[in-house]
Amino acid sequence: MIDQVKIEDIKEIAQRAGEEILAVYGTEFSVDVKEDKSPLTEADKRANAVIVEALERLYPDIPIISEETKTVEYEQRKNWEYFWLVDPLDGTKEFIKRNGEFTVNIALVHGDRPILGVVYQPVGESLFWGIEGKGAWKSVGDGAEIPLKGGPHYKEKEEITVVASRSHQTPEVQAFVADLESSGKKVEFLSAGSSLKLCLVAEGAADVYPRLGPTMEWDTGAAHAVASAAGRKVLSHETGDPLAYNKENLLNPFFIVE
Repeated sequence: MIDQVKIEDIKEIAQRAGEEILAVYGTEFSVDVKEDKSPLTEADKRANAVIVEALERLYPDIPIISEETKTVEYEQRKNWEYFWLVDPLDGTKEFIKRNGEFTVNIALVHGDRPILGVVYQPVGESLFWGIEGKGAWKSVGDGAEIPLKGGPHYKEKEEITVVASRSHQTPEVQAFVADLESSGKKVEFLSAGSSLKLCLVAEGAADVYPRLGPTMEWDTGAAHAVASAAGRKVLSHETGDPLAYNKENLLNPFFIVE
């Protein structure tokens, strides 16, 4: 299946969704509140429509889970071999703040793991993509495709760059950093929004991302695929196992990207 999916198609879909987002970004848009109290804008809806229409047209046999589309019941999806996992606008809070740190996330999941992912940041035109067994890359605008390769494990370094959420700081992350410092490590702190945090580890701009707070599977799937293809690991903070997908509850456990 992974060989039947054209990565150029997925990159183009993400960029088209980004264009829809930017069309709203420059307006005085309104903000609705969903049942889970998270924000929703016209940009979320327009990006979702672009992505779902294109994926259903190009790959009609692959089902879709999207943040902005009613979630399929577990009994129906538990035996899916492949599915698309989509967050049409990851970082809606960053979008509302107009700080540019929001992304379009599209992942292909095989069983319980993401095997292909595209993350697009419309502001600045940064594009990240990864394919299991083939590698990961980044490009900016019309610039060159830069391969992403994992560096040394953060525990092997004396100076560590920790990336964390701009909107979701937690005491657990502060404790994680304090533990590193107490072991004699020099810690630099880098803030970023949305799935860009995983991508920063994938490209080596950061060494570790402790996500010790709630996220959903669609928040992480695409960037998880990029990070994995770049040689990084996305592990449950509690068990040390790789983050798993298509669970009955789509809420992720706390995790570490390293």
